[in-house]
Amino acid sequence: MAAAISVSLLLVAIISGSCPSFTSAKPPAPPVFCDDSGCVVSNAYGVWADRQQCRTGLAVFPTTEEELRAAVAEAHRKRFKAKAVSGFSHTIPKLACPPPENSVVISTAKYNSRIEVDVANRRVTADAGVGLRDLIDKVEAAGLSLLAAPYWEGVSIGGLISTGSHGSSWWGRGGAVHDHVESLTLVVPAPAEEGHAKVVTLRRGDPLFNAASVSLGLLGIISQVTLSLEPSFKRSITYSFQNDSSFEDQFMDHARKHEFADITWFPSQHQAAFRLDDRVPLNTSGDGFNDFIGFQSTLMAVSMAVRATEKAFDESRNAKGKCATAATVLAFKKLMANGLKNNNLLFTGYPVTGRHGRMQTSGSCQHSPVSDGLSSCPWDPRIKGLLFYETTAFFSPQSFRSFILDVKRLRDMNPDNFCGVDNYNGFMIRFVKRSESLLGQPEDSVVVDFNYYRASDPSIPRLNQDLWEEVEQMAFVKYGARPHWAKNRNVAFLGVQGKYPGFKRFLAAMKELDPEGVFQSPWSDEVINEKEAVKSDGCALEGQCICSEDRHCSPSKGYLCQNGLVYEEARVCRFANVSMV
Repeated sequence: MAAAISVSLLLVAIISGSCPSFTSAKPPAPPVFCDDSGCVVSNAYGVWADRQQCRTGLAVFPTTEEELRAAVAEAHRKRFKAKAVSGFSHTIPKLACPPPENSVVISTAKYNSRIEVDVANRRVTADAGVGLRDLIDKVEAAGLSLLAAPYWEGVSIGGLISTGSHGSSWWGRGGAVHDHVESLTLVVPAPAEEGHAKVVTLRRGDPLFNAASVSLGLLGIISQVTLSLEPSFKRSITYSFQNDSSFEDQFMDHARKHEFADITWFPSQHQAAFRLDDRVPLNTSGDGFNDFIGFQSTLMAVSMAVRATEKAFDESRNAKGKCATAATVLAFKKLMANGLKNNNLLFTGYPVTGRHGRMQTSGSCQHSPVSDGLSSCPWDPRIKGLLFYETTAFFSPQSFRSFILDVKRLRDMNPDNFCGVDNYNGFMIRFVKRSESLLGQPEDSVVVDFNYYRASDPSIPRLNQDLWEEVEQMAFVKYGARPHWAKNRNVAFLGVQGKYPGFKRFLAAMKELDPEGVFQSPWSDEVINEKEAVKSDGCALEGQCICSEDRHCSPSKGYLCQNGLVYEEARVCRFANVSMV
């Protein structure tokens, strides 16, 4: 999950005099719920991209590799479809959702006991269900560090490897975790004489390794992963806030100078925050840590109030209201260093220096053992908190510069229209190195994440509906950006097969390891096997299609399918009575 949650909710808490309480936080709900009628699989946000519930008849919870193999064997023997789901389920597309009939979900939530650190060879082997934070803490205690990690730590090792999760770095092997995998084991279907399922070990250099290292759960179920490590080190981080007038000409130099560089762009505020982030020797003074503001526990009442305010602004078309909070949000980020702390309590000044394992990733809202507290993660679906879309696109450096210039042209028509995204985390810009993985990045890439308001009712168009559709189509259509596999609305995956040179080889690996399609699903049929969904009334509002007729928008509410303003070939749902200027 991207570091892209609104900090407005913390401002409300501070103003009201009630600060978030970590010790009384409600942990996230498990993603699988079963009763006599079957099982429902959810993601962490409580809503899938298509808003449709994911149902299956059966869920199993293996605790060992043999139990995992037996679960796949039973599904194969019965000719059921099977899907793996972690104990976290931080995925927006339905990667973990099988067909509703004759299917089983295999959860790795209880398959999480093994974390073995090989200090001599600087490697760690973990069960697929192990949480990222548990692995990092075990590795750091052994005097070693896992170099790459996503910014959100609430993911399993198997899940983050399967989906191409990443941090930010063009140095060394780069910021994608799968590029630090040395070997992995998969449980795959097998003939009856082999017990209907078997465990396959793949090592770096093996013919199928580059297919399996980012597999989307389509080759089998990851059982164990071995990752390379480095000797422990510290990181020193400083945020430099600058005018955004020329940052599109600075990003490459920034990424080359700083090992863990990133940039956060706040377009409505004309600001860019450059993260100066480098390793320093372990004996450097400082015991700081990264407790990203948006991932801290937040009073449930505050999260609900922030959502209600955002909803009121959106439905009343009050862009100025969103801009007032956007300016305050940016000021607060500067004041609080976006959650960096020089000690366990406070930010006292730059640079913030701390052990790599405490600086690389965060997610404190999920860790409290107390289940009846007053606080939670701010997007927890049980409290009607934040609800948002997340778009994530990988660009070549050359096309990224052109993309930013186009977005600036769109922004400059009316900067107020971009305040909504700045109430979250603006445009988060990171760097991912070229990968040998067939579904990894085929070139050194710049990845952009941005979050924006999602209506509670799918039939209600959003404020600036057309603008975000145009930005989305600029990225994926005009500039051919590649989507993050575990994020994005469905339109981001249109034509994705032609964006990866190794895609045909990945399809061949699917045929070899899962010839009967045990791990196929409606989502993979649409995205991987190019079975285009039928366009329906209102399908563009939720990113299920690109509009080609007015009925794909909401003509009854005044939203018609029209051309883009900067990217004129785009087709977007625009409120017919509103001008950008």
